[in-house]
Amino acid sequence: MSRVQLALNVSDIEEAIAFYSKMFNTEPAKIREGYANFAISDPPLKLVLIQNAVSERLNHLGIEVESTDEVAEATNRFDQMGFTTDVEEQTTCCYAVQDKVWVRDPDDARWEVYTVISDSVVFGSAPVDGGDVCCATSSPAEPVSLATKPGCC
Repeated sequence: MSRVQLALNVSDIEEAIAFYSKMFNTEPAKIREGYANFAISDPPLKLVLIQNAVSERLNHLGIEVESTDEVAEATNRFDQMGFTTDVEEQTTCCYAVQDKVWVRDPDDARWEVYTVISDSVVFGSAPVDGGDVCCATSSPAEPVSLATKPGCC
């Protein structure tokens, strides 16, 4: 089953968890320091909350798929359409090891198609060659500007 992902920056993770638990009548699937995610069945949604004191509420959008093959299919489709893609394999992001591909819409909104390979005890990988940090923050407790650190999740 594929589902849409919505990743939001929140100023108070506990308050946001309480609100969204009530709103969607479900508890988070994962809670870590400065981070939570919900695997909501109705509507099918992966809601990610990242404590991050930036002015932009939207962190990124995504589509969670079931396999690395589906990520590769999305990558091929995006490449054939002429989209600029950024592929990440075996990357640690949002407390999970993932394979993913990124594209940006005409207004620069970040979209990922990803699959979770395994759980992780760390939020994200260190930047490679000066690259991006997972989900636009080096630590969920340390706010950064999305304008200067676009990333993954």
